[in-house]
Amino acid sequence: MRLLQLTLALLAILSLALPARAVRLKELASIEGVRENQLLGYGLVVGLSGTGDRQQTVFSMQSLSNLLRTMGVNVSPTAFRVRNIAAVMVTASLPPFARPGTKVDVTVSSIGDANSLRGGSLVLTALKAANGEVFATAQGPLSIGGITAGGAGANVAVNHPTVGRIPEGGLVEKPAPSVAPSADGFRLTLRRADFTTASRIEQALAKSFPEADVRAEDAASLWIRMPESFRERPVDFIARLDALEVDADRKARVVLNERTGTVVIGGDVRISPVAVLHGSLTVQVTTNFAISQPGPLSPGTTTVAPQTNVQVAEEAAKTATLPEGATVEELIRALTTIGSTPRDIIAIMQSIAAAGALEAELEVI
Repeated sequence: MRLLQLTLALLAILSLALPARAVRLKELASIEGVRENQLLGYGLVVGLSGTGDRQQTVFSMQSLSNLLRTMGVNVSPTAFRVRNIAAVMVTASLPPFARPGTKVDVTVSSIGDANSLRGGSLVLTALKAANGEVFATAQGPLSIGGITAGGAGANVAVNHPTVGRIPEGGLVEKPAPSVAPSADGFRLTLRRADFTTASRIEQALAKSFPEADVRAEDAASLWIRMPESFRERPVDFIARLDALEVDADRKARVVLNERTGTVVIGGDVRISPVAVLHGSLTVQVTTNFAISQPGPLSPGTTTVAPQTNVQVAEEAAKTATLPEGATVEELIRALTTIGSTPRDIIAIMQSIAAAGALEAELEVI
């Protein structure tokens, strides 16, 4: 309970309403067309110490047979069975404006029944975009953050030994399909659509660059035409845009994670007048087995008589009343007073939102 109180108190302190803080424009928006591209490939990991795919995974043997055939070795997939290879999916992100020779990190994930990829190396794998074009290749030894060990029915696994990374294991072979900002105009896209933030960005740009033509099209995009003084220096203009600070506006939001019992409450959340009644009902059922033994030399048999005991305990209901315009700190203190656990708070917050007393957006993840 003491740990719970400290956790809730820390949450209340972190959630106190604070004045708006200026944020750099590069954290709020990005230029349309300047983005990463996802890459995907299928490959083989070799060099495993008997922890590779087993007999149930037949496509890894077929892949090995095809690979050997390209090297002049013709072997049927059914002619051999090895345990030191694993079929994997390889994923990577192609950065914007990436040029041939740029190195990227790749993630390797087993798709068969391999126990672990520890100690393995990825064979040369082509990485394709959604349109089927090859933009990069990947190869190299894997870095595994997990481990598995055991035997005779007892196994221990730490993290995920069937997923690994190859830092800078991907090599870009084709320039990324990024669109450079045009001097005639480009579009700035907000990461979170908001009319207030878009209006503030428009005002800040008009104040910092009077010669630029800036127009907020909607809640998520702004059209910008470069000033004449920056027509020959577009990179310099974009750098100045990124460093521009804007007071971003955010919605009042409460995020609940029912899987982990995590509650995140924004500092600008307000509660309308509401009373919270909290109590719990505990039902405990226990069964004791009484053994009846027959007398010596008697024809009776040993019998087991179950004796069931049912106990019901209900705690007295506890009430927490919140005044109009209650803050997050008052909410946390009230719920702590009635002995609420994080999962109780999740249920209470959902009930408060259902009652229309939560002046914020409720999101359950």
